[in-house]
Amino acid sequence: MSPPVQPASPESVVPAVDAASPAVREFDDFYRGISALGADPATTIEQLRDGFSRWGDFGRDPERVDYVHVDAGGVPALWAVPEGAALDRVLVCSHGGGYACGSIYSHRKLYAHLARAVGCRALLVDYRLAPEHVHPAQVEDLVAVYRWLLEDQAIAAGRIALTGDSAGGALCLSPLLRARELGLPMPAAILPLSPWIELEALDPIHETNDRDLIGTRDVVISSAEVFLGPAGDPRDPLAAPIYADLHGFPPMYIQVGGCENFVADARTLARRAQEAGVEVRLDVYADMQHVFQLLAGAAPEADDAIARLAAWVRPRLGLA
Repeated sequence: MSPPVQPASPESVVPAVDAASPAVREFDDFYRGISALGADPATTIEQLRDGFSRWGDFGRDPERVDYVHVDAGGVPALWAVPEGAALDRVLVCSHGGGYACGSIYSHRKLYAHLARAVGCRALLVDYRLAPEHVHPAQVEDLVAVYRWLLEDQAIAAGRIALTGDSAGGALCLSPLLRARELGLPMPAAILPLSPWIELEALDPIHETNDRDLIGTRDVVISSAEVFLGPAGDPRDPLAAPIYADLHGFPPMYIQVGGCENFVADARTLARRAQEAGVEVRLDVYADMQHVFQLLAGAAPEADDAIARLAAWVRPRLGLA
């Protein structure tokens, strides 16, 4: 009997440009400063949040996008509405920041650029943050928003895609586990960016990779402790989707920077998705740091990533 045919790897490497743009170099310097701030034991959560509030300073505002605050099923959120956008298609966007930092404002430009490229609305979710609200508060908020779109806004599941970066990348996945338990339909697609889905930094990359400027093993462990609280389980699939059963999940497009430790999370997620029969694509951007897509409008590397995301998800939302 011949051996079973192994599926082709879903991974592609996007080569680096000849020289990183000035915006990329400034972004790297920002991460060095944040890393130094986080390494100081005297740093408070308020100081970290203030530092991460500059996350969105490196991109540029897209043209002709309006912003509207909304109560999305009891969860504060922000609509980004590009001119001429299809109003019956929605990107649900979850910002990164280790579940404790970042905001709809730090990530407004990124997801507005993506919404404009796709041609639909983006809904940036202002989910509750740790340590004031530990897991599973964040999952509950995303499920509430998803139900609100389906039931109150009458948006068909096949016209919704979930996207998010870092911790928000996990929030593309974990709410769908809960939605599946509740019998809710799956969305059209999910687009995790630099997803953080493993909370114990178990992969050897955390010991061998010296190019990641922010996602170090110490950062992963300390952030997980804040997110989970004292009683949390780092292997709960709702907290660490690396342990999730992905059968029945929608098509998935993952992007990650080649410098990141989270490239290990991305590769494991792609492999687990493929094993579960999920259509999956993984693009690794050489020499890029964590959530480099925040440079949208200011760096060609980020603009290329946004264009690829949009081209992939448009037909899945019926916008081809």
